[in-house]
Amino acid sequence: MPHVLIVDDDAETREALAVVVGEDGLTTAQAGDLREARIQLVRQMPDVVFTDLKLPDGSGTDLFQDLDPRSGVELVVITGHATVETAVDALKAGAIDYLVKPINLQRVKAILNRLPRAGDLKAEIGTLRGELRRMGRFGLMLGNSAVMQDVYDQIGRVAPTPASVMLVGESGTGKEVAAQTIHQLSLRRKHEFLAVNCGAISPNLIESEMFGHERGSFTGADRQHKGYFERANGGTLFLDEITEMPIELQVKLLRVLETGMFMRVGTTKEIETDVRLIAATNRDPEEAVAEGKLRLDLYHRLNVFPISLPPLRERGKDVELLAQSFLDELNERHGTKKQFPPAVRETLATYPWPGNVRELKNYVQRAHIMSGADGELTAAVPLQISLSKPMAGTAVTIPFGTSLADADRQLILATLEQCGGVKTRAAEILGISLKTLYNRLVEYGNEPAGKGGVEAEPRARAAGGAGV
Repeated sequence: MPHVLIVDDDAETREALAVVVGEDGLTTAQAGDLREARIQLVRQMPDVVFTDLKLPDGSGTDLFQDLDPRSGVELVVITGHATVETAVDALKAGAIDYLVKPINLQRVKAILNRLPRAGDLKAEIGTLRGELRRMGRFGLMLGNSAVMQDVYDQIGRVAPTPASVMLVGESGTGKEVAAQTIHQLSLRRKHEFLAVNCGAISPNLIESEMFGHERGSFTGADRQHKGYFERANGGTLFLDEITEMPIELQVKLLRVLETGMFMRVGTTKEIETDVRLIAATNRDPEEAVAEGKLRLDLYHRLNVFPISLPPLRERGKDVELLAQSFLDELNERHGTKKQFPPAVRETLATYPWPGNVRELKNYVQRAHIMSGADGELTAAVPLQISLSKPMAGTAVTIPFGTSLADADRQLILATLEQCGGVKTRAAEILGISLKTLYNRLVEYGNEPAGKGGVEAEPRARAAGGAGV
């Protein structure tokens, strides 16, 4: 629900404005001077500030210094003077409008009508569904497969609400993009969206990064630092890899969710915050609870509305749709008009994409780079094969009674195929030298003898054509 701060040293003016704002279904806070106004800004970041220009301890325009331009907070100045020159100056400084006393209540209502409401968001979500049917796009997300249609439906339902969301999906499935879409379709859209990778921050620093610290609170703390919860006040905080957050910090996170209060490191003073939390993990959160990686009470607090993001291999023709979108972006950025050749289109359709959308985007970028500046087709570059775990469908079945030589042949050729023909990678996986692999391929008739294949591939790698 939109929130309005009214700053005026005249109590009657404040009350009159509060009545109008309240009738419009918005929450209000009041302040009689700059000091009280700044306290209210810390307690809850408003969507709009109505402030008198002349206050007992300064000018209402001084609040500009307390409002981050990126926060989206709109400031309306009030003046009681016959001239509006100072109000015009305020407009030049960034105010969106001004009111002259006695205040015209119709103008106040017109200003309030500009604010996003739940009804407006529902209408916008309906418009996005229309775009989805025409273009396969839902906000920042792309794809119109049945599984993604279900994801969009869930996002459309939860985004306008204040509920916490838990996004679960493999690495690279687009959890941060989904979180951004939820934020942009929420009443907090004019405020900050901050993304935090809990697994990428040192355990020694994560509390300071989350909640901030006071100057001198530890060695190297030479100034006050505002943490993510303070900077995201009024907006959305996306906590990726939530299961990697230290257990002791999970206790403090739970308290913030329950009370809306936190303390910077090095102080006992509590600070109030109003943040919507979206958490994400690439592992089963219930397994993480069982393994002691995630507190059960925190899991229940975050898992108010769980959304599962499907892997790319389950999204059918979305793969080609996404790949074409990535290629269109590259063509526009570099002034090219490249298209996918048949070999690349076949790869897009048949490869299981264990790295999901992230891997697909990287592949398209490599194909675009390797095609050169003059070609009209992208290069059919080899795929990057993960050495950490086998892909689905890569097992080699060898019947009982198969000779050892034939088993070797099947294994070598299957490995080479999975490596996209990159011999150095295949040799590395098989645990043999590149020369041995080349000699076996000559023996199998898959490589002509005397072409110097052992030497050719390292040169290709040096040119950027292999091992990607």
